[in-house]
Amino acid sequence: MVRWTVHGEEPLYESEWVRLTLADVELPSGRRLQHHVVRMPQQAAGTVVWQDRSILLLYRHRFITDTWGYEIPAGRIDPGEDAVTAAAREVLEETGWRPGPLQALCTYQPTNGLSDQRFHLFLASGATHEGPPSDPDESTRLEWASPERVRELVLDGQIVDGLSLTALLYSLSFPGAPAVGRGASPAGR
Repeated sequence: MVRWTVHGEEPLYESEWVRLTLADVELPSGRRLQHHVVRMPQQAAGTVVWQDRSILLLYRHRFITDTWGYEIPAGRIDPGEDAVTAAAREVLEETGWRPGPLQALCTYQPTNGLSDQRFHLFLASGATHEGPPSDPDESTRLEWASPERVRELVLDGQIVDGLSLTALLYSLSFPGAPAVGRGASPAGR
């Protein structure tokens, strides 16, 4: 069995958003090394909302990469909150639409060689418009996009974030079978 042994971790930086540590690890060969690890205090949840054969997307700017693009509604899970509640809350806050019942799509770790970040993805069949988004800083506009339009946006490089790509491609690849077995978030079942 090939397993790395962790002999300890030293914190280098910590905030409410991220913690950077230096881990002392021993490889199966016996070699020891220092490995940087990004710890995420909060997990994130995202939701693909289908209604009338269209998918709800946000169009927004991301300052870190200085890019514009389409995304699904998503955000961090607050302390004491479960993933399915966070996913529903984020849709309502960011879009003004209250999603219908949520089903788990999958749970995944986007960069498990560097970070313990975990994303929980859900699918909502339908939504009810409640009013304008309560968080006006999240997006420039909303769009209900057909599956064909979503495919065009992916191919044109207008959907580039991993959380949205994973959720959208999963929901488009497995229509009618949103819940997964292994790795599924138990909160969504």
